[in-house]
Amino acid sequence: MGGRERLAATDPDFDPDAVDIDDAAVLDRLAPVVQEWWVEQFGEFVPGNGGFFTPPQKEAIPLIHEGENALICAPTGSGKTLASFTGIINELFGKARENELANSVYCLYVSPLKSLANDIHRNLEQPLDGITAKLDDRGEDVEIRHAIRHGDTSDSERQAMLETTPHILNTTPETLAILLNSPKFKKKLETIEYVIVDEIHSLAENKRGTHLSVSLERLEEMVEEPPTRIGCSATVEPLDTVAEFLVGREEPGGAPRDYEIVDTRFSRDFDMELSCPADDLINTPRDIVTERFYTQLHEHVQSHTNTLVFTNTRSGAERVLHNLREKFDDYDESNSGCHHGSLSKEKRRDIEESLKAGTLDVVTTSTSLELGIDMPHIDLVVQVGSPKSVAALLQRIGRAGHQLGETVEGRVIALDRDELVECAVMLEKGERGFVDRVFIPENAQDVATQHVYGMAINDVRPEATFKSVLRRAYPYRNYGDGDWEQLMRYMTADYPGMEDKNVYAKIWRDTNDPPDGEHHYEDYDVGEHLIGKRGRLARVIYMTNIGTIPDSFTCDVVTRSDDSWVGQLDESYLDTLEKGDVFVLGGDNFEYRYRRGSKVYVDRTAARPTVPSWFSERLPLSYDLGREILDFQGQLLDRLEDGGMSEVRNWLREFPVDENSVRAIARMFREQVAYAGPESVATSDRLVVEETLDHDEYERHYHVHSNYGRRFNDGFSRLLAYHIAQAASANVQVAVADNGFTLSMPLNRKVDISRIVRDLDPETAREDLRASLDGTDLLQRYFRINATRSLMILKRYKGYEKSASEQQVSSEMLLGFAEDLGEFAVVEETYREILEDKLNIDGIESVLRAIRAGDVDVVRTRVDSPSPRAFGLATLMASDVVLAEDESAVLQEFHQRVLNEIENGDADDSAVATDD
Repeated sequence: MGGRERLAATDPDFDPDAVDIDDAAVLDRLAPVVQEWWVEQFGEFVPGNGGFFTPPQKEAIPLIHEGENALICAPTGSGKTLASFTGIINELFGKARENELANSVYCLYVSPLKSLANDIHRNLEQPLDGITAKLDDRGEDVEIRHAIRHGDTSDSERQAMLETTPHILNTTPETLAILLNSPKFKKKLETIEYVIVDEIHSLAENKRGTHLSVSLERLEEMVEEPPTRIGCSATVEPLDTVAEFLVGREEPGGAPRDYEIVDTRFSRDFDMELSCPADDLINTPRDIVTERFYTQLHEHVQSHTNTLVFTNTRSGAERVLHNLREKFDDYDESNSGCHHGSLSKEKRRDIEESLKAGTLDVVTTSTSLELGIDMPHIDLVVQVGSPKSVAALLQRIGRAGHQLGETVEGRVIALDRDELVECAVMLEKGERGFVDRVFIPENAQDVATQHVYGMAINDVRPEATFKSVLRRAYPYRNYGDGDWEQLMRYMTADYPGMEDKNVYAKIWRDTNDPPDGEHHYEDYDVGEHLIGKRGRLARVIYMTNIGTIPDSFTCDVVTRSDDSWVGQLDESYLDTLEKGDVFVLGGDNFEYRYRRGSKVYVDRTAARPTVPSWFSERLPLSYDLGREILDFQGQLLDRLEDGGMSEVRNWLREFPVDENSVRAIARMFREQVAYAGPESVATSDRLVVEETLDHDEYERHYHVHSNYGRRFNDGFSRLLAYHIAQAASANVQVAVADNGFTLSMPLNRKVDISRIVRDLDPETAREDLRASLDGTDLLQRYFRINATRSLMILKRYKGYEKSASEQQVSSEMLLGFAEDLGEFAVVEETYREILEDKLNIDGIESVLRAIRAGDVDVVRTRVDSPSPRAFGLATLMASDVVLAEDESAVLQEFHQRVLNEIENGDADDSAVATDD
């Protein structure tokens, strides 16, 4: 008797003939009791879903049933996580009914967030309890246990898991790595048959994902049979790359393990629109723009049931909520809230529970609600400002309309002219299915250190096994013998003077002795190269120090003259500072001199600021979206040339933007072309260097228009400043943004930057950029982070915990020594991470190759005042920009200069035509 016939016998209201053939194929793979629960649970959603299963469920459940590795890409609320678990639950209940379920783990669920693990844990109770109840009704005593294990799990709970082990274990990447070295619990992992990696896109792009990928290969060494790997994401690209990251390789250097991709990312309808409070963000008074913004936001909230508002900073989330409550009596603590990472765990949990219950009209957040918890009542997402990537936009807006069949409604409100262009392109690309690529870190030596150490602690093994485990993981597929030897020299302390610096060997590496030798291991051949741990406390050190999330701290700012405290700076701000830079703190100007540990030493000064305010929380513009913006600007210029501003505006109206946005964008480019010519606009095949002279401040500014994002521009500006300093013997000041950067030097220094750019050699760019980092705070900070990850500096040892500022002091004492060793693993990883992950050297090399090939032209323009597309860059260096009001005044001054020049010049009539 088939599955549907069995179901019909127990559920008289269910008509098997009403199930379409696709649904029937899925249902037939489920046990009758699971079928029965599913039909009862989801029958009401059949009209909206077009059947009993959503698109990802229809494709994924059969694959998982067959034991196929799968990457499931589907919108939030489409049931992809349930699809992952359903086939697994079905198999586990089958084993349990046959008394084949041991007291051990069968399914491992890994998520990037503890809150997500907690939410999934609660959501699992529904199918497990429902199916168990149906079996109870039939007189079958069957139990599938599930539990959470992460850093907050108590000792008593951990002990209980040893005695009564969950069959489904929810955990995080860090805890999994610890469990792999747990003397008792690691035995419980040998039965694992399924691994689910949720929100895989948020792990793949950083070292947490690198760490997890090696943990999964270590797990492969332990389990009885290779587990089925399942990855879930709402927004990720490229799919094959992420799938290969998920599954790894059977053999080093071989092909990826087999996998299937379930791509139903665009199975939901999106209603997205960009709006702007004014069509002239420069001359409309700031208080009017602000008032219109909050009125617009209030109207959005009042016309929906539950609204989620994303800002780009935690302070922004707090400010928006505060102002909503101040301006409108409709909001108070009972129906509105704020959620971000700086709030207490209890406060965040209260907001999360209220969101799940649908009792809050509006919640503001930064990034903390981008992933994870189920919020079924959210029917609108508002994004304030640019989220900087299409992936982030879709991830955030996808939190609305949680049920399949509901339209996902999102509104983006731009308050900045440059972000208007970003957001317009972003929404248009999102509607077309474009998603920014994930860039996966490769060959990270700090993560390799932790896992080699962990494997050595578990057992003495052949060196070939260690290398094989690493190289099977996708991030280490190109890990060479030179990389390995570099790692071995560090881990065996094969450098003179290391122990004098309290850096000790973590492993031994030797050949297996004959049977009568001191170190003989009979499981291995005599002469085979083996690796084992060193030190009695090795396991404790590993358990208490591994992980990849860096500690951070704020630095006290003190004056050199009298050691008086003047304030605090986030340490990431120091990445941008060099000796002699002037910044504003507490309304006063200070000249940066040096840092020692957690103290920043400064001198009071009357000099103008040379570096802008720093927003360390803000995400950088994605490189891929930046390229799309350049393409957009090229298309706009083509339409301007062919049909004038009327055609440009009509084209912009095809984008998901309001009329204010259309007029503001059109006006900006109309004025840009009228003032500086079409060649002043950066495009896919043109990079623009704009020179302005500031006689009042006796400075020369070069505004480089390169919309490749802040990471690229940070690296490219450092590279250029390095070469300019050599060519002109000048002190170059740098300010970086997403749409370009500014280089400033004394007026009596002049260099041909466009020539320097053309002469940059893509073959030596990496070496030159590395040289430019020598002695910088950026290098010092990342060396501390990597030295700690590499266990060169121990955060915890013999009951003492070393703070991030204390780690910084230790790292400063070690950096000079380590650099002198030559190709030292920790130093090399520090440079690799900065160059590749932070400064996008790969993107820089790609653009330089295009310039060399003639595919990208470098155009130099000289103007009396910054052009409209350089306004944002110019305000970064303006001496009198301290407050938002100052910025408005400077922008208005720049704008008036441009308008005066246009009116007095011979600009083309079509280019300066007024708006209709």
